[in-house]
Amino acid sequence: MPFSNLFSSRGDTVAPEIRQGMSPDEKLRIVDEIENSGTLGFWATDRNGNIVYLSPSIAKRLGALPEELLGTPLQQVLIPVEGETDGRSLGLKLNTRKSFSNLSAQAQARDNDAVLSLSGRALYDEKTEFAGFRGSVIDITEDFRAEAEANRLAKFDSLTGLANRHRMEQRIDSTLKTFCAAERTAALMMLDLDRFKQVNDTLGHAAGDQLLQQVADRLSSAVGGRGEIGRLGGDEFQVLIPDMDDRGELGEIAKKIIQMLSQPYSVEEGRCTIGCSVGIAIAPYDGLERDELTRAADLALYASKNGGRGQFRFYGADLEHEANLRKRMEDDLSAAIEAGDFALEYQPVVDLASNTVVGLEAKYTWEDEDRGRVAPETFLPIAEGSRLIVPIGEWALRRACEDAVQWPGALRLSMNISPVQFETNGFAELVERILEETDLDPTRLELELNESVLLGDASKVDATLGHLFKLGVRLTLDQYGSGRSSLAYLRRAPFNTLKIGGNFFEPMLGNELGDMELVRAVVALANALGMETAASGVHALKLMEELRHLGVGQVQGFVYSDAVSHAQVIEEIEKGEWIIEPTDQGSQRANRRTVYRRIGVIHEDHYYDVTLRNLSRSGAMIEGLEDVPVGTMFVLDFGGGQLAVCTVRRTMDDTQGLEFEQELVDDGAGGLCTRNRVSPYELAAAGAPLEALPAGKYAMAAQSQAPSSYPKFKVSQSAASPSQN
Repeated sequence: MPFSNLFSSRGDTVAPEIRQGMSPDEKLRIVDEIENSGTLGFWATDRNGNIVYLSPSIAKRLGALPEELLGTPLQQVLIPVEGETDGRSLGLKLNTRKSFSNLSAQAQARDNDAVLSLSGRALYDEKTEFAGFRGSVIDITEDFRAEAEANRLAKFDSLTGLANRHRMEQRIDSTLKTFCAAERTAALMMLDLDRFKQVNDTLGHAAGDQLLQQVADRLSSAVGGRGEIGRLGGDEFQVLIPDMDDRGELGEIAKKIIQMLSQPYSVEEGRCTIGCSVGIAIAPYDGLERDELTRAADLALYASKNGGRGQFRFYGADLEHEANLRKRMEDDLSAAIEAGDFALEYQPVVDLASNTVVGLEAKYTWEDEDRGRVAPETFLPIAEGSRLIVPIGEWALRRACEDAVQWPGALRLSMNISPVQFETNGFAELVERILEETDLDPTRLELELNESVLLGDASKVDATLGHLFKLGVRLTLDQYGSGRSSLAYLRRAPFNTLKIGGNFFEPMLGNELGDMELVRAVVALANALGMETAASGVHALKLMEELRHLGVGQVQGFVYSDAVSHAQVIEEIEKGEWIIEPTDQGSQRANRRTVYRRIGVIHEDHYYDVTLRNLSRSGAMIEGLEDVPVGTMFVLDFGGGQLAVCTVRRTMDDTQGLEFEQELVDDGAGGLCTRNRVSPYELAAAGAPLEALPAGKYAMAAQSQAPSSYPKFKVSQSAASPSQN
């Protein structure tokens, strides 16, 4: 039945002015012509919402014949347009029997992209009872899709398809506003690609664009739908992860991102490799507003890049001052080079089969007038970030070669080479020149290279390795197992040794010695490739025996000896064959970090200041309390809202050995932190208002909430006035 028949059933539907100008037949003929043109269609339902009429052109657009749709509820044929608020009110309009216009709806069938604009009004019979709806419909598919694409381009990056800066700002603002009201958490990651400019400069911008598209794909895979990813522009990315404040889990996500983005890429112009640095801030701990949280994540990113790149860092209040401290240390390092304040010590490399020292690895030492003895892990990242490692490394290599000439010919010299040193133009020529000037046999020099050196320009890396190999220098791939070097590269690279780092020996579920199955696999791989194996960071006799059983050839660690001065090396050499008997240092614990700082201890309703002496994932040693029995439970307050429940396992005088209830996690800077922190919402509930807790400051409120009363345990003299010994 033509829609004009519906008009003819009620003559009063025709406006009087039109009725005066033309006959009803002429008017109905115009309606039919409009309907047949497909420009405008008509629809009608009965009082139950079932279709009683739909223009053939509209039915065809929906992929059906008009008679197939008769009797079907309109809401089963047309559904709300995704993301359109008005589309969701179609059912409401029909149910409330109210007139409406320009209401968007789309085809219910998934394989049909039709979008229609409906207008309609309720009809009533002579008894004023509801009789259904009649209205018009326009196909707006093309206009709607064009507008949707324009909106998408306004919110999403055209190259990668990720959210753009504007959308990310909106998402962060809305998330923080909603989550603050609901007392929920959210994490923000700031990402920056390392060496991306090098790809643009060497392979061109087209290759850079292809690389960014692959980076977006890998990021989406790494995040796995747990958050929204945005590209802010250039090589900067952002990830917003709601409902997550577990720094252990966030650290694992960051490690996964860094690892995945550091794998080689294939683009039309060739093969390239980049890296990634990540900064992490968590709301509400590090900020309640977008500007606060973004700034905190930016500071953490800056710290991770300065720490050597290819790292992640969590925001901490200390980062506010880290840039100034770093600049001061850079200046002091420059002065130390001029003053000759650096020295070298040597750690024995021992053959496991005979306990004979077969080599010595050079270790940096820096004696600073104000800081005292500065650990290499403290100043070397700063030296690398400022490129001061280049002159320091040249000095160290020359001094070590001069020392090694005085050793027996069978004793090798090992030297760890920074990626910054390795990438410097003329590095291989420098090594050749130093060997000639010191008259050291090249076969006695063993250069240890971290896997990150393989991330540089492939042709340059191959050329440098080839040059060193021709010199006769031995090459060791240090810290093997970080997942960045492919087996194919190992087959063609001239490495003599695979060195297993101490991170393999962190206690794990099922084996307190670490991942021995992975060690077994590395040994098998080295044997298949004709390489030797070595292990560093071995501190326990039981671990040493297990490594010997697995076939590891050489070992470094406290189980044999720490680094010693060159004078001590000469003394040992003069005694004859250098054999070191291993000593049992106890069970292999998580690697302990020697620290010295004041922290708080909470016991019942008492709060004490103590000195933290060393720290591992599973425990710590504190100093400052006396008469503390074994089994006492403490809560350590590391500051910044970090609280760790622990139990006293050993006690001697004013020193206690503690075991944590929950292991600490990596903080991304070579240190450890608690998985979670005291929530600012909990502090607010205790009387500290959220608005008074800006980023990084709420820890002060936490300390103010800590109980203090007459001590239960006696505070020792060392806690009252600690020494630096």
